[in-house]
Amino acid sequence: MKHDARLSPNWSRVAMTWLPFADAASADLPIGRLLRLSLFQVSVGMTMVLLNGTLNRVMIVELGTPAWLVALLIAIPLLVAPFRAVIGHRSDTHRSVLGWRRVPYIWFGTLMQFGGLAIMPFALLLLGREGDFTIGLLASALAFLLAGAGLHTTQTAGLALATDLAPEDKRPRAVALLYVMLLAGMMLSALVIGTLLIDFSPTLLVQVIQGAAVLALVLNVTALWKQEARNQSVIAADTPRPPFAEVWDEFTANDRVRRLLAAIGCGAAAFAMQDALLEPYGGEVLGLSVGATTGLTGAWAFGTLLGFALTARKLDRGGDPLRLAGYGAVAGITAFLLVIFAAPFGLPGLLALGAIGIGFGAGLFSVGTLVAAMALAKDGTSGIALGAWGAVQASAAGLAIALGGLLRDLVSRFALADGLGASLADRAIGYATVYTIEIILLLVTLAVIGPLVGRDSRAAPGTAQPAFGLTEFPT
Repeated sequence: MKHDARLSPNWSRVAMTWLPFADAASADLPIGRLLRLSLFQVSVGMTMVLLNGTLNRVMIVELGTPAWLVALLIAIPLLVAPFRAVIGHRSDTHRSVLGWRRVPYIWFGTLMQFGGLAIMPFALLLLGREGDFTIGLLASALAFLLAGAGLHTTQTAGLALATDLAPEDKRPRAVALLYVMLLAGMMLSALVIGTLLIDFSPTLLVQVIQGAAVLALVLNVTALWKQEARNQSVIAADTPRPPFAEVWDEFTANDRVRRLLAAIGCGAAAFAMQDALLEPYGGEVLGLSVGATTGLTGAWAFGTLLGFALTARKLDRGGDPLRLAGYGAVAGITAFLLVIFAAPFGLPGLLALGAIGIGFGAGLFSVGTLVAAMALAKDGTSGIALGAWGAVQASAAGLAIALGGLLRDLVSRFALADGLGASLADRAIGYATVYTIEIILLLVTLAVIGPLVGRDSRAAPGTAQPAFGLTEFPT
């Protein structure tokens, strides 16, 4: 069946003029069909805003849940992310009697995403009831696990489907457009959810999260509809399906790869440790509303989009991706200093600038290290390079988020008990300690990544530089 998902001439002209990477469209994948496919990224961005932005602040400030417990719950979806490499490999080699490779994974990922969001508000409210804390905790863990596993499965298979549909010369730009739509979805969702929750109430929380669950289902089904054609090679039993472990071992045998992965893990932990704390910091220390603190996630996404755009510009001009990653670490250090000084000066504007700076630095660092990892891959191992990047990045981020919440609680409790003296008996000390550790981790990241900068940064004569566009960008 031929797909005719083109936009009207006027809308197509507007999209090609104003939408970043709209030149990814082609005759086989017109801009209308590509934008419809990108709706799964909007649903993923919306879910990420709920998990990492709105719910952590609501649980800590409005529901009185300990920050360490919130951090552990927020970390659950990130700890599922290392399995993205396996999910991608399985969708590559999936044998289906219907001739589909990506559709089953996107569909079941959507169902998990919907189920997790559907039960989440009730589970969170049970946490605040003394007699129902245990069942509330178990239900909350299940909800976060389902939502996290669903968004990771949907996004991995969805980006792989986009790669399948786009012509080879358009694939980097097509997937880059999908990543832009992810950030746009995060910013739009942060604005809408923040506006809806200005006058917070438990009933309103249930309505917003369950509405998001239904919207995620609608967006993903719309994105998936009639996108993947049935393929007889998927049904055939003799289609080559290489083992995952064999290619993985070959890729990680290189010393340079191991050092790069260490830098990725350290930097990811540095940027992620505050993920469960930035919004509660704004609410508890600076007295911001739920809507205002949810807007911090939108500010972060805006900064990430700026970092993405700058990285694209520099790499197109032959820049060293690891040098750009180092610039991202420096930007992160500056941003965390702004966040720390927002409390003593009582300036919410500094916190907003810090959130933008964190996103900007994370965008530079993530894109730079991903492009460097992809450049290290040999023929046929780009999926393994992507899987290694995603596994290390997500695992380090998940552990850092959990550790950040635990440190915040311990240090704040110690400070309020006059353990650090009367002048430091303030709840902001716990948050500032975490931000200081993140600055130290970024300095360590610079030390680890430094020897790699400039080494093999240029392609050998006669070979092409790796195309930039975040092919199969995983987060």
